[in-house]
Amino acid sequence: MKTLIKNGTVVNATGRGLADVLIDGEKIAAVLAPGSTLLGFDVAANVDRVIDAGGKYVIPGGIDAHTHMEMPFGGTQASDTFETGTRAAAWGGTTSIVDFVVQYAGEDVLERYATWQQKAAGQCAIDYGFHQILSDVQDSSLTAMDELVDEGVTSFKLFMAYKGVFLSDDGQIVKAMQRAATNGSMIMMHAENGSVIDLLVQQAVAAGNTGPLYHGLTRPWQAEEEATHRAIMLANLTGAPLYVVHVSAKQAVDQIAQARDSGQNVFGETCPQYLYLSLEDNLGAESEEWGRFEGAKWVCSTPLRAKAEGHQHHMWQSLRTNDIQMVSTDHCPFCMKGQKDMGLTDFSKIPNGIGSVEHRMDLLYQGVVDSKISLERWVEVCSTTPARMFGMYGQKGVIAPGADGDVVIYDPNGHTSIGVDKTHHMNMDYSAWEGYEIDGHVDTVISRGKVVVDDNTYLGTKGDGRYIKRGLSQYLI
Repeated sequence: MKTLIKNGTVVNATGRGLADVLIDGEKIAAVLAPGSTLLGFDVAANVDRVIDAGGKYVIPGGIDAHTHMEMPFGGTQASDTFETGTRAAAWGGTTSIVDFVVQYAGEDVLERYATWQQKAAGQCAIDYGFHQILSDVQDSSLTAMDELVDEGVTSFKLFMAYKGVFLSDDGQIVKAMQRAATNGSMIMMHAENGSVIDLLVQQAVAAGNTGPLYHGLTRPWQAEEEATHRAIMLANLTGAPLYVVHVSAKQAVDQIAQARDSGQNVFGETCPQYLYLSLEDNLGAESEEWGRFEGAKWVCSTPLRAKAEGHQHHMWQSLRTNDIQMVSTDHCPFCMKGQKDMGLTDFSKIPNGIGSVEHRMDLLYQGVVDSKISLERWVEVCSTTPARMFGMYGQKGVIAPGADGDVVIYDPNGHTSIGVDKTHHMNMDYSAWEGYEIDGHVDTVISRGKVVVDDNTYLGTKGDGRYIKRGLSQYLI
């Protein structure tokens, strides 16, 4: 199948221009001046399908490098399966995800990787890769790291929080970082001081402060800044590259920026919720009644931060200056009824997570409309940098000959209304983004040459997606 996308404005991280894009099979074959010939042939007359993108942007498919499909957590599991979650991602212009293999203490790392491969195989609507979570770092874990790098899993996530579930002590973190420094892999870090948070949670519950507001109040920015600084120091000690996930506090950003200014390979990711949502706007009044438990919708970790403290503004600024390199979703969806309401009388039992995989591209495009980031920067943080950061660039993240035919046609004159009864395809009974209006619209989504979304119609199927065997990071300084 040959497809010609004509008359559109092709936008890469490096610039934009009017061009036609020829996709032959699964790959981009050529990027041509509008209406030009190829080897003397009229391109439009020698293809199977022509898509007119006049007045629209032609961009590389989005890459969400932080998702949790079917993730077990707190006695339940994320409500999106690999099938439903990747289908929703496709609706929103994301054509690749990198999900997390979960390993709890005492479990065999390679066995968990095999389990996640089985979960995803034949289920995904778009291409997918994996990061590996390491909870207890034993000698067998270090050996597994080397083996997984050969399998295309070149990034490993550790936690400084969730004692008894995921938390690794500093010695375990150093061992993993030492191995990463030798095998070239990336260390990802959930940077919060878990011991401090556990104490504050116990104190809040004992005092009868049990509503969802206290989730945020017991995870203060100081706990995030301290852990971010500690992770940076351990990475400095070992020489390992460090990627700090879901950064929400401006003070944590400043730690990352300082490390980068000194020449260290330290990178930061934020999420749409930390750009738009805030503690005071969304967590609401304190009550054990269901009708006033709505704040549980926005319970996630790291937590939303107070708007009055300037965190959201600082995140947008950090995206402009590249102190934060990219935006993922940390998509970890739970329904209100039957899942979030497990914490109806105790915020510490609310499953942590927000569902956003469908809306990331739109929400970040609104930042372009509002002059917070440039059009090229939108493509960079949503597609090109994730591809470079996690060893996929050239295959993903760019409109260029030889790249996969992952292409989104985005209409800047379109409009998207976000809501459960409007544009919602995630397997959730609510939307954290209910009522948001976007000045733009995903018109057509092409994944490896196949049109999977077009004209508000889903044309894909589970099994369209393939495993991405990633290389080492292409973003190191």
